Amino acid sequence: MSSLYQTSPSSADRDARLAQLNAWLATTGLVDVGSGRPASADASFRRYFRYDVAPALREKLGATLVAMDAPPERENVPAFIHVQGLLTAAGVNAPAIVARKVEDGFLLLSDLGTTTYLARLNPDNAAFMYSDAVDALIKFQLTSQPGVLPEFDRAFVLREMNLFPEWYIGRHLNVTLDEKQQATLDKVFEAITANVLAQQQVFMHRDFHSRNLMFLDQNNPGVLDFQDAVYGPVTYDLASLLRDAYIQWDEEIVLDWVVRYWQSAKQVGLPVNPDIDAFYRDFEFMALQRHLKILGIFCRLNYRDNKPHYLGDLPTVMDYVRKTANRYTELKPLLRLLDAIENKGPQVGYTF
Repeated sequence: MSSLYQTSPSSADRDARLAQLNAWLATTGLVDVGSGRPASADASFRRYFRYDVAPALREKLGATLVAMDAPPERENVPAFIHVQGLLTAAGVNAPAIVARKVEDGFLLLSDLGTTTYLARLNPDNAAFMYSDAVDALIKFQLTSQPGVLPEFDRAFVLREMNLFPEWYIGRHLNVTLDEKQQATLDKVFEAITANVLAQQQVFMHRDFHSRNLMFLDQNNPGVLDFQDAVYGPVTYDLASLLRDAYIQWDEEIVLDWVVRYWQSAKQVGLPVNPDIDAFYRDFEFMALQRHLKILGIFCRLNYRDNKPHYLGDLPTVMDYVRKTANRYTELKPLLRLLDAIENKGPQVGYTF
């Protein structure tokens, strides 16, 4: 996104794009254009629509297909295609690309259904569902090689975390840090950055969580929203999955799942820290980096993009941040800083 305060497309722009999408789909002969209905939307400028497949093609293509509308000036469709190829080559169930018009930002994709992990997860099925997700993650990581995806480097790590002071502290809490507070935050950021950059590097989905995993009876899970994949720390996607902003589990259960991943990863030769305590520390620091970014992003989605429902997930993310910061000496200053700034003044709240 080119501008920090970029606004969402107008309704007229979006309606014009939908008409353009339907005109292209009509030329393919693959779907009944009149059957189009919203499939989902996400935190970006992408939209998805579900269409009934032309009757003569249903045996080959299935009953429905999903069209992606990704405005090319705002979204990177070539990156989506590139990562889709990597996932498919790794044996991960990503949507197949049935037709494309890349210059206009349109793709027609196989339909992975309507049941997200988030919609289905419960204490009775979580163990096997996460086991399937970890298996898919390991498949992707095993195909990793440098130079194929953008690098999750120091600038990238800090750029993400700096969303936290800008949008959560500055915009949401309406607080300006003084020099001492800024120095405290900088020191914590440096501790986190040093840890995550020292980790071994693999392919990284970047949003491997319950809203982007689809539950399927076969070849579970289906994996979505992968166009921002990079090459980065080995614990990142595991942290996305098990320290999910949208669903929270008891820490003892999460530790058990982390150990199971670590054992499987070691067994197949992935470059994880050979010491489980050190690996779990890596996992926690990586999750904290991600959660600080998410606090900023959720606030930006509210104040900039008029998507207020993400504010409802702030308490879960902040709970993760506080618990992690409380466990490590070099992170405890973050806890004291949060105590100071969150008591300083009223929150801005649901302002648009």
